[in-house]
Amino acid sequence: MATGTIRYWAAAKDAAGTAEEPFEATTLEELLAGATAGREKLARVVRMSSFLVDGDPVGKRAHETVVLAEGATVEVLPPFAGG
Repeated sequence: MATGTIRYWAAAKDAAGTAEEPFEATTLEELLAGATAGREKLARVVRMSSFLVDGDPVGKRAHETVVLAEGATVEVLPPFAGG
């Protein structure tokens, strides 16, 4: 199981109530399940978000296939508005 940091941006930061927090997880799916457990507002934002793992976009890859390395940084990027 890897440990690392999950960073929340914009609406995800508001929903989480923090800019970042530590995690212990093996896959992105496991991380997101743990991070959103009991946090319905955050879960709603996460469902609409895209993710970066150590700066690399996850894209359409299944979250259970994204294995997290020790010390990984996962960024939660909700849809942004603006121009």
